[in-house]
Amino acid sequence: MTAAMATNIGTARQSNSLQMWPTYLVMLVAVAVMSGLNLADPMIRHDDYPAFFADAPEFWNKTLHEGRWLNYIWHLREVVTPAWLNFALYQALWALFIASISVVASGSKGATWFTVVMALMMMVSPSAMLISLWFNTLIPGLAVVALFAFLACRVSSRTLRALLPGFVIVSFMAYTTYPLLLLAVCIAKTEDRSLRDLAGLLFLFGGSFVAAVLTVYAINWQVHDVFGVPVADWREATAATGMEGVQQNLAKLRESFEIFFNRNGLGYFPLMVFIPTLLVAGFAVLFKRAPMEGLYLLAGLSVGIALVVVQVMKLGVLVPPRAFVFAWIFAIMVIVRAVELLSTKEGWRGRLGRNALLLIVGVYFIQIFLFYAQFRPWQADTKAIAREIAPLEGEVFVYGNPMDIASGDRASLQSRVALEFRLKMLTGRDVITCDEKPDLCPPQPELGDIEGKEIHVRATEAGTFLIFTPVKDEEDLDGA
Repeated sequence: MTAAMATNIGTARQSNSLQMWPTYLVMLVAVAVMSGLNLADPMIRHDDYPAFFADAPEFWNKTLHEGRWLNYIWHLREVVTPAWLNFALYQALWALFIASISVVASGSKGATWFTVVMALMMMVSPSAMLISLWFNTLIPGLAVVALFAFLACRVSSRTLRALLPGFVIVSFMAYTTYPLLLLAVCIAKTEDRSLRDLAGLLFLFGGSFVAAVLTVYAINWQVHDVFGVPVADWREATAATGMEGVQQNLAKLRESFEIFFNRNGLGYFPLMVFIPTLLVAGFAVLFKRAPMEGLYLLAGLSVGIALVVVQVMKLGVLVPPRAFVFAWIFAIMVIVRAVELLSTKEGWRGRLGRNALLLIVGVYFIQIFLFYAQFRPWQADTKAIAREIAPLEGEVFVYGNPMDIASGDRASLQSRVALEFRLKMLTGRDVITCDEKPDLCPPQPELGDIEGKEIHVRATEAGTFLIFTPVKDEEDLDGA
């Protein structure tokens, strides 16, 4: 009897392993195509450049204000790899995570059409799209999450839960909401569901999360002499000290969710309504046909939302939509499983559900492909600047705001230093932003006839000048 059970367990593990790799290959190809326009020369957000340059001192303040100790260790590496390689690695890790959790969610029945569709729908998460622009920083954290999901294909649910506390602590030091992805994997892995088991899992996760927070607090206490994670000034926190403060932070909570729904709907109202409607309908189907499975998924999603709500209400900070990757993962698990249950018998409900899944994949795939395309003009402009200033000698002085030119505006640059880091990456030279350091800059030379151009390079005895003169379009002029 024992030998037979061992054989069955071994066969199940081998089956899961074999199922994951074909699904992973499909996801790898799909991710490569979806982000193809960003692979050769990926867009990097300004505060992700320290990770690219392996500049630990530049990242140091985030250990205090965000508790990113795993990311800091990553910054200590001595090897600087090309941006395209880092982005490709990040996307490969994302593909591994979504392939693994989808296979795990399929359970003992093996990979099916729904397994691939679930993975594809997770792949086109708008939150994952937004956070991917910080790929240099997040590689180690996503590697931890992907490893946990991969292990779920090979070990028992009991073993996976034994690993959960360690993985939660480490992943928390990479990104605050990463542990929720681990919770999603554990829920997907669970087959013998019961109220007692669910309570045990939530207790285990809650204890692990508290341990992760206390670990970061303790490290900050030892290193920074601060027991906690003080919020950085730029986040404009309005910490609540009583019920009045909590009520005041309701506005930030509402704004956080408004932005999240807007981004998840790609700024298109019908999609903002469509996805939540499918989620509600999915829960209705699950609670009717697989109530315990529905309860597990609802509990996991609720825990994640609750943590976000507590953070906003207590600290008074906006939570960016990229932090809600976990919500999309849980929602897709609910929606796909509901459609799968509706498809057990042939009928119009199953066909309609399957068509809805394919519609979501198609629409979001195209929109994310176009999202990465919007950075191409900025990348092209900065490459042209780099080629022009490369042979010129002397300091490089920047006048004007690169964020306001057409390509900078389209790329949604978040800081002027994005140009400084970009040119350092392309040329190895530092530049001086004259609007911020006027004492270090000589007077701006005359431009003459600029002929509607926005970017100008001038070489003088004082140095090389890079001057931006944004051209206002007709709508801007009318608005003015």
